[in-house]
Amino acid sequence: GFAKHMRDALPNASFIGFTGTPIATSDKNTRAVFGDYISIYDIQQAVRDKATVPIYYESRLAQLELTPSARPTLDAEFEEATEGEEVQRKEKLKTKWAALEAIVGSEKRVRLIAKDLVEHFEKRLEAMAGKALVVCMSRRICVGLYEEIRRLRPAWHAGDDQHGAIKVIMTGSASDPVPWQDHIRSKSRREAIAKRFKNPQDPLRIVIVRDMWLTGFDVPCLHTMYVDKPMRGHGLMQAIARVNRVFKDKPGGLVVDYLGLADQLKSALADYTGSGGKGETAIDQEQAVAELLKRHEICCGLFHGFEWSKWTSGGPTQRLSLLPAAQEHILAQEDGRARLMQAVVELSKAFALAVPHPKALAIQDDVAFFQAVCAALAKKARGEERSEEDLDHAIRQIVSRAISTTDVVDIFKAAGLDKPNISILSDDFLADVRGLKHKNLAVEVLRKLLAGEIKLRSKRHLVQSRSFAELLERSIRTYQNRAIEAAQVIEELIALAKQMRDADRRGEELGLSDDEHAFYEALEVNDSAVKVLGDETLRDIARELVSTVKANTAIDWTVKESVRAKLRVLV
Repeated sequence: GFAKHMRDALPNASFIGFTGTPIATSDKNTRAVFGDYISIYDIQQAVRDKATVPIYYESRLAQLELTPSARPTLDAEFEEATEGEEVQRKEKLKTKWAALEAIVGSEKRVRLIAKDLVEHFEKRLEAMAGKALVVCMSRRICVGLYEEIRRLRPAWHAGDDQHGAIKVIMTGSASDPVPWQDHIRSKSRREAIAKRFKNPQDPLRIVIVRDMWLTGFDVPCLHTMYVDKPMRGHGLMQAIARVNRVFKDKPGGLVVDYLGLADQLKSALADYTGSGGKGETAIDQEQAVAELLKRHEICCGLFHGFEWSKWTSGGPTQRLSLLPAAQEHILAQEDGRARLMQAVVELSKAFALAVPHPKALAIQDDVAFFQAVCAALAKKARGEERSEEDLDHAIRQIVSRAISTTDVVDIFKAAGLDKPNISILSDDFLADVRGLKHKNLAVEVLRKLLAGEIKLRSKRHLVQSRSFAELLERSIRTYQNRAIEAAQVIEELIALAKQMRDADRRGEELGLSDDEHAFYEALEVNDSAVKVLGDETLRDIARELVSTVKANTAIDWTVKESVRAKLRVLV
């Protein structure tokens, strides 16, 4: 082969090769031909480096239908398959697998798997959006499983390639049975479906295959693989690696085993990890459930002493009424907001991995409550930066059907206030805030309002916004350190709000426009200039500066250095 030709051509060269799945069989051995490993980067290391996500394993063994009359036939075939010469052995193995295919693909068993797969995947989608790959033993079983799923979920089927939630990808010819022909496509049509499958937003959710797409096919949003085909060694490792790609907040991939591949996984692990089989390629789902219960206990601890049973038993109004008190409970704790955010992110990831396990479904209402409180506290002031993880978490709250449906939580409504005109901050509104029952929540409302107002002012009044931002930061830091009580910090924030409103009125009193007032404030910072020139002269300079700048700026003046240089000279 190619390796021999390379060695013949370059007898004294050193060869360095890269392989993802080295082979070690009786007639093919990567290490025997190419030498020992220089370096190993295995599955455990990739997960530690966050280059891939962990793979979880769930056994859902579907019972084989084996009649008493078939048993002696299979035993005889097995005995024959292990005797004789190599060629004869291969022929007998073919016979054995043909018989196994008939049993694995029996109508009753396929119907059982279709029902279980549909229910299982729908629960997976409730917790985490994504896609699934189903691996079957033969093309006949692929088509049969598709038809059973189509019978259970008619809306998933579509006769054309551009629509439908489920497809079969396989090769074939005109001589194949008529029912198979709809699933036999040209290369270009298969590529078009692959493009759909790779798109997280496309409604195509499930693809059924026999051999195709099991190697070298990356779909990061793929999070579940259903395996109903005997596999081992490098083929098995390559297949399950389809679900370990990193994607947004995907916590891990799940391999669902319908045929009993646990032993083959362990054997492959010994060959394809540098730890010699001591680590874990796939993590049992029971471990995911144990992790979920641990995270659930942490969240419950944060709500110790708080009664939230109405979240499960009450109606939408009662649920909504729980949120202000729940936020108050969290905000009253040291670093409560940050601790809850972190705990709920970890809980949500664990929940997504553990469903549809009964223990996970049993606490889904609790998960919904924790997520709702977290979502309410996570609402940000205008312009405040959000991490990618926060955004993913917020979006998941909107699309997730695993949690109980609730109205969108408005922090002002939850606090018992009308949404204010943020730029005005009237005395009536500030008085309402002062009288709020939940003081910690009132602090949060004011913080969001003032942070948004300061962000808005920074676009024009740079000097003023810096001053107000420092005052706000100082008050909030003192409050967070618990040096002053919530009621006192409310008074400080209300005073700051009034200062901001008075600053707006000053511009009107000076007879200056908003732009002119911004320049005036910048000039007023220099105390000596105020003493020498006086207010009237500073007002005139501010008006002249605004007039000059407006007369010498174009649409793209901020990116043209020549225009900016000219402005600096004029100013």
